[in-house]
Amino acid sequence: MSPTNIDTTEADTNAGFAALGLDPKLLDALTALGYEEPTPIQQQAIPPLLAGRDLLGQAATGTGKTAAFALPILQRIAATRRGGSGPVRALVLVPTRELAIQVGEALHKYGNRAFGTTVLPVYGGQPIQQQLRTLKRGVDVVIATPGRALDHIRRKSLDLSHVECVVLDEADEMLDMGFADELDAILEAVPEVRQTALFSATMPSRVGQIAERHLKDPKRIMIAREKVAAGEVPKVRQVAYVVQRQHKVAALGRVLDMESPTSAIVFCRTRNEVNELTESLSGRGYRAEALHGGLSQEQRDRVMRRFRDGSIELLIATDVAARGLDVEHVSHVVNFDVPSAPAGYVHRIGRTGRAGRVGVAITFAEPREHRFLRSIESLTKQKISMESVPTIVDLRMRRLELTRAAVEEALASGDLDGYRVVVESLSASHDLMDIATAAVRIAHEAQGGSTKDEDIAIPQPTDRPADRDYRPRDGKKREGRGASARTSSHAGSSRGAPARSAAPGKRRAPRPDEDLARLWVSMGRKMGLRPADLVGAIANEAGIDAKSIGAIDIADGFSIVEVPAAAADKVIRALRGTTIRGKKVLVRPDRET
Repeated sequence: MSPTNIDTTEADTNAGFAALGLDPKLLDALTALGYEEPTPIQQQAIPPLLAGRDLLGQAATGTGKTAAFALPILQRIAATRRGGSGPVRALVLVPTRELAIQVGEALHKYGNRAFGTTVLPVYGGQPIQQQLRTLKRGVDVVIATPGRALDHIRRKSLDLSHVECVVLDEADEMLDMGFADELDAILEAVPEVRQTALFSATMPSRVGQIAERHLKDPKRIMIAREKVAAGEVPKVRQVAYVVQRQHKVAALGRVLDMESPTSAIVFCRTRNEVNELTESLSGRGYRAEALHGGLSQEQRDRVMRRFRDGSIELLIATDVAARGLDVEHVSHVVNFDVPSAPAGYVHRIGRTGRAGRVGVAITFAEPREHRFLRSIESLTKQKISMESVPTIVDLRMRRLELTRAAVEEALASGDLDGYRVVVESLSASHDLMDIATAAVRIAHEAQGGSTKDEDIAIPQPTDRPADRDYRPRDGKKREGRGASARTSSHAGSSRGAPARSAAPGKRRAPRPDEDLARLWVSMGRKMGLRPADLVGAIANEAGIDAKSIGAIDIADGFSIVEVPAAAADKVIRALRGTTIRGKKVLVRPDRET
């Protein structure tokens, strides 16, 4: 079976969502959420999905794939939905818990507002009893990581017999994480008569094989990376911060405080996000105003007039609203979200660094968007510097430096005679150094600085997102991803030794009748623990086949690992007698099970 109807052309994005055949209730929901126009992948994917076709879509992260499959799914299941929530009608498989949460939120926003659709994200790290209760009550759409989905299938708590739509989102990443067997097992458990959509940023042969086995005469869509002519990329300082979504506003405030932009444009994806961010930044003391398609022309003109004359320092805008924007004095461009296409990045940052001025382009990316930044670098042939979010110490030093510069400027300007009488009267009873220090403190706090700022916890992500429901791959692949086990024991086992039983070979999916026990381990992400560390420790010290180890969930301060129930006591004894990454650990049965 070869995919047909290949379409790589850019769609006319001016047609709008109304031209795609979506239900008026969904259109109302999109309008209420501030969506202004469909992205190319949405333009091309929504009509065939609404028509019931299988689909094979290639598009990079950040291009709007979620809405491309979510809207047709919601419209399809709403058309035949009777009464309240019943059996699961649609299943979306994603590689990580972070993406499961994100897709779940999007489906809830679109579907609950339009049709009252119920949605449940299912992933490791969340108490399974809570998931069991919700599944028993009934939900319309389940978004799941492969490991946890297979766990529920094995428990018979996830009934897929009524599923009409299946989506594999970021299929290449799921395969990279070793989920090929799980995907095959799950897809075999859903009805043969169904609609299937597969989305992937790349199309290696493994993704093609999955499509060959499970898609029927799919419509193939590829959103080609746009070419940028030489010389079009502005010469500006380009910086990126990889930050979890819930910390982006705090991180943006921290970076703005460090950069002190004279005038900046902050780009967001939707008008709702623009409004929320404008309100948040205004509450932090910034002079910020919103610019989006929901404003009248009079309002837009007023905002732009204030931005041009310097009355406001931050313009929070959508791409659509900022089209044709020509302001020479923009010092910073901030991508609060990674642009939907690399060329969009080029267009955005082209608004700074003009007329010989120095410009700065700042991008906030979620961990799963890290590789999309690499595709931008490939397109622009320019390096994006990956930096850590400034700490509270960095911020305090920056504020003190600004105060020092202000004092130097005052000293250079002279005209201080009117203030000498204050210093002279104080010097009779105080040391001159103490007087000067107190004056600097007053000036510092008057400029917004403080030595009592409350720190904001902004965890710095690792090079790759934390793998929830991670299942070990074969030894060769694990070494290739830099995840070899690092364990040591009192018996002197060498650090970095791969698991003895993790011989290369095809990893099997867990048997449906296999009984697994969940163990709690007193070590987590903050101590540098990785899934491969647990795999190596269990395989080496307890003599357990690495392929029999189930889901691994690594939280900040602890971890949960699934092992064969019959070997649970053996694993507990073995891990209690060893060290992992040089530290002794406590191990016990997980109390959630």
